[in-house]
Amino acid sequence: MSDHCSSQPRRNFLLGVSVGALASCLLVDPAPILAAPVAGTPPVTKLQPFDIADVTLLESPFLHAQRMTEAYLLALEPDRLLHNFRVNAGLAAKAPVYGGWESEPIWADINCQGHTLGHYLSACALAYRSTRDARFKQRIEHIASELAQCQKASNSGLVCAFPDGPAVVAAHLRGDKITGVPWYTLHKIYAGLRDAVLLTDSATSRAVLLRFADWAVVATRPLSDAQFETMLETEHGGMSETFADLFAMTGNADYRLLAERFSQKAVLTPLAQRRDTLDGMHANTQIPKIIGFQRVWEATGKPEYHEAAAFFWKTVVLNRSFASGGHGDNEHFFPVADFADHVFSAKGSETCGQHNMLKLTRSLFLHDPQPAYADFYERTLYNGILASQDPESGMATYFQGARPGYMKLYHTPEHSFWCCTGTGMENHVKYRDSIYFHDADALYVNLFIPSSVAWKAKGAVLTQTTRFPDAPVTTLKWTAQRPVRAALRLRHPGWSATAIVLVNGAEVARSANPASYVEVARTWQNGDVVELRLAMEVAVQHAPAAPDIVALTYGPLVLAGALGRAGLAPGADIIVNERKYGDYNDAPFAAPMLTGNPDSIARAVTPGDRPLEFTIAASNQAPVRLVPYHRIAHERYATYWKLTPERRTDRPT
Repeated sequence: MSDHCSSQPRRNFLLGVSVGALASCLLVDPAPILAAPVAGTPPVTKLQPFDIADVTLLESPFLHAQRMTEAYLLALEPDRLLHNFRVNAGLAAKAPVYGGWESEPIWADINCQGHTLGHYLSACALAYRSTRDARFKQRIEHIASELAQCQKASNSGLVCAFPDGPAVVAAHLRGDKITGVPWYTLHKIYAGLRDAVLLTDSATSRAVLLRFADWAVVATRPLSDAQFETMLETEHGGMSETFADLFAMTGNADYRLLAERFSQKAVLTPLAQRRDTLDGMHANTQIPKIIGFQRVWEATGKPEYHEAAAFFWKTVVLNRSFASGGHGDNEHFFPVADFADHVFSAKGSETCGQHNMLKLTRSLFLHDPQPAYADFYERTLYNGILASQDPESGMATYFQGARPGYMKLYHTPEHSFWCCTGTGMENHVKYRDSIYFHDADALYVNLFIPSSVAWKAKGAVLTQTTRFPDAPVTTLKWTAQRPVRAALRLRHPGWSATAIVLVNGAEVARSANPASYVEVARTWQNGDVVELRLAMEVAVQHAPAAPDIVALTYGPLVLAGALGRAGLAPGADIIVNERKYGDYNDAPFAAPMLTGNPDSIARAVTPGDRPLEFTIAASNQAPVRLVPYHRIAHERYATYWKLTPERRTDRPT
């Protein structure tokens, strides 16, 4: 298949918009601002993210996680990730292919070889933008050059690594029955090249991306709308998002049209009508589509796309999420009424799903800066994303199940390459993108992470120093060459009963409205110090359909029972194949049980000797140590507990 558009003259790729501006806005999935725009009028975001190059992480578990991922990215060999791309293009491979999903079917005959390369490009682009370490840029340029050679050798814009790639794509376009997921895998490559352009200004990546995009325009043009919709019944990742991004980057209307065509109407229509039809659906197949709906709304102004995205977020977060922010069992949404039948699965909370829910949350927040979005983001960031990385090896989880006595299982460096290995590469080099936001006159502080942000438009730097979550206090200090007139909007989380703000030691604001922002507007002087004091307490989370199954939380943190390594062999938490999830036990294990009722069980938790450590008595009165779930690694744990009722001591007379 050849791409006839690639040789035609093209308009200026970025239409005069700076790469830095797009990198800080477009890449991180801006969402619409809302005041019910006229259909066809693209909305404008209310808030802007800061360019991640203007945010600096200070010492914290988040910076440690970033460093571990940076080391892993540099340890991987691009030529091994490129192996099958070169083979498909008729070129000799330069290095042996990696194992796991990069060389074997996921299950049955479904292949997605090559998906890791796209994630790797995105992760390297994020790492370069954050650190300016030239090694990441060099890897991007090498990969882009290799992909350009593949395009030249095959005389096509298509680049892919799954077996018989061009033939599989052609069959899919014809409507033949296939066993693969070609668009799912191609989306990762599109997204990686996009990020390489936006974050590193890679001219080679730009050329490959445009030829790749034009190939898709030509290849899909003969399909009727009905044929296209049938094709979309096969998992296709975030193709609609990618082409909406390409339209924003180039102004090419072909890309906007393709973004709409890749928006699956069978999913869009019921959501836009506020109908929840998610039961039984593969969860993370849907979320990239929803992110795409939001981006298509931004490109077209057609309100049904945003309505679908906003409703999806509400139904998943409010009705279908666990206390950790995760969702699903064995990657699928289940009926809310069946919560008790699914919560204790070893295959709950797919990490990819959490990654993509945060992308959607951030996108919605930028247009409608509601604290509920920020609260969910924080909860999932700690209990899903930070919790997913092994702090010792830097490897990541696939599932984070709640089966009592379960154990986090991590991928191997070279022989797994699950979907969550790919998103895991991105997760820990993008922490800077959602701590701070701004509009023309206000700076929003959403996350309490040691860091600083340069607000270049104001000529000021705000530095945040905090021990959070060990202590519910954060301090922000202004550095400015001249007085700065601006508002600080400090998040008062939904988990804190109160919020108190001090400026230079004097109280200036007090809030008793959880899930809000406390605003302090004034002219800031160099050296001004702002302190935000919050309140954390143990609380209980449970689903209405299963009130006797509870999770314990402390502020935004899920508290997990730390249950040790009884019955586990060394290395039992390192696996190659995700199908082994749930099969890691070397010996039977009886997890402790708790006695009580949901209304009183939180009062049975007592503080330990260290920050964020607690104790609760099990049903047999043995003490159970509780720690933040994100600090659990290499041992069994429990995050949900089925309460046994308390014995009655009164006797009838």
